[in-house]
Amino acid sequence: MQLTRAQLYDHFVISDLMQDNAIRLTYTFYDRLVLGSAVPSQEPLQLTAPNEFKSAYFLERRELGVINIGSTGNVIVDGKSYELNHLDCLYVGMGAKEVSFTSEDLMKPSMYYLLSAPAHKSFPTTLVSKADASPQLMGGSMNSNERVVYKYIYQQGVESCQLVMGLTLLSDGSVWNSFPPHTHTRRSEVYFYFNLQDSNRVFHFVGDAIETRHVVIANNQAVLSPPWSTHFGCGTSAYGFIWGMAGENKEYTDMDPLPIQNLV
Repeated sequence: MQLTRAQLYDHFVISDLMQDNAIRLTYTFYDRLVLGSAVPSQEPLQLTAPNEFKSAYFLERRELGVINIGSTGNVIVDGKSYELNHLDCLYVGMGAKEVSFTSEDLMKPSMYYLLSAPAHKSFPTTLVSKADASPQLMGGSMNSNERVVYKYIYQQGVESCQLVMGLTLLSDGSVWNSFPPHTHTRRSEVYFYFNLQDSNRVFHFVGDAIETRHVVIANNQAVLSPPWSTHFGCGTSAYGFIWGMAGENKEYTDMDPLPIQNLV
């Protein structure tokens, strides 16, 4: 990877998410993923199609995953309201014409993280609470990577065309994520980091196994992981991150492991 430090951040780090009273979207060429955020701190926010789509509405040819990292709010899909509490997830299928975001308490607004992928078939809009997401304990305190994984949209969960989405919460005293390191040759991935105090950071590693680089990530920032890139990180405290993928398949376990001793 021959990018300068500035180019590395410019290509892979998204830092303008979770802005008050705004929808922020980033269109990527990695499996045509679109990631973004919606923070309705003054009024409801309507999701509209960016010019790049050349479509009449956002979900004309796409599907959408939404996870709320803020206070309770509602996502309204074609007139039907879905209540999302903290860390609940909503899948919205292709063909939904109107999507808007609200907060129950504007003084403590909802903070919606958005991830969208191209779709070829319409699946039902489905709400999944954090309590129903089949938490899986991974890692351990001996390796400082004890964490709980919550899977929402995946092969054995909510149906989708190609979108896979969930989140991971690290236990107190654990700082390493995504071990053992791996790549996803058949799909791209995005990490969105949250639950970090202003004084803390995550050192997120990208690149080929034989030439890793790192970027320093603050709270509510995201990192793109192309299919060829490894992705793992270490924080100065415990944190959470939302992971989302799209590509050839929806199998959560489809990954190519990278032995730690081979990393350079």
